[in-house]
Amino acid sequence: MERIKAIVLAAGKGTRLQTEANDAPKVMRTVCGKPLLRYVLDALPFISEEDIVIVVGYKKEKIIDSFPGYIYMEQAGQLGTGHAVMAAEAAFSGYGGAVLVCYGDMPLIKRETYESLVMAHFSEKNDCTILTGESAVPLPYGRVVRDENDRFSRVIEHKDCTEEQRKITELNSGVYVFDAPLLFRALKSIRPDNRQGEYYLTDVPAILSAGGARVGLLKRDLGDEIIGVNTPLELAQVEERLTRGTPRPQKK
Repeated sequence: MERIKAIVLAAGKGTRLQTEANDAPKVMRTVCGKPLLRYVLDALPFISEEDIVIVVGYKKEKIIDSFPGYIYMEQAGQLGTGHAVMAAEAAFSGYGGAVLVCYGDMPLIKRETYESLVMAHFSEKNDCTILTGESAVPLPYGRVVRDENDRFSRVIEHKDCTEEQRKITELNSGVYVFDAPLLFRALKSIRPDNRQGEYYLTDVPAILSAGGARVGLLKRDLGDEIIGVNTPLELAQVEERLTRGTPRPQKK
């Protein structure tokens, strides 16, 4: 496999998960005795630690102290996923290769899923490759819109979807591989023109496509893998699935 770097988004506070007894950053909430972030990093053994950039924010010291050896960049404020990736740009100065973007609160995504996405990106010679899929779990995720040729057209965030668009079953997992220089160039073009007033990373593939870049889709039956943890219910769902599943080997 060609060299690839990664950005792991881990700046969230996790307000809906917090209690008087536990105000840890969201990715430091534990399931089966390990922080959410540990599962994500264990699924990326094909990327060296010095090539993984973790974007932190709320109570960043707890994360940095728990996971030494990685590169850390701080997101000041919470202005959306696009804004979070912007915070990592300085760590990619002079780098012209590919970058995987994933989330520190999605502990069920398997190593083989990440590797399949990366391999598809390289084999198809894409400038951006999006991991998409269907799931029986009701999830408030963006919908992937394809054109008349069954190719990528755009991603519409769940919050911005019409009732008709919410009937689309192909979900955007939020996990991507990008050509790094094209990614950071496109991020400068996104605007917070949405109901949340946030900078959406989901706008980047459409910007790239409009500029002539090659945007590919890797569609898999993702099932439970794309459950992200934002609420106590989701935390319980993830713990239940990890409890009944086979434990992952630890990264060496």
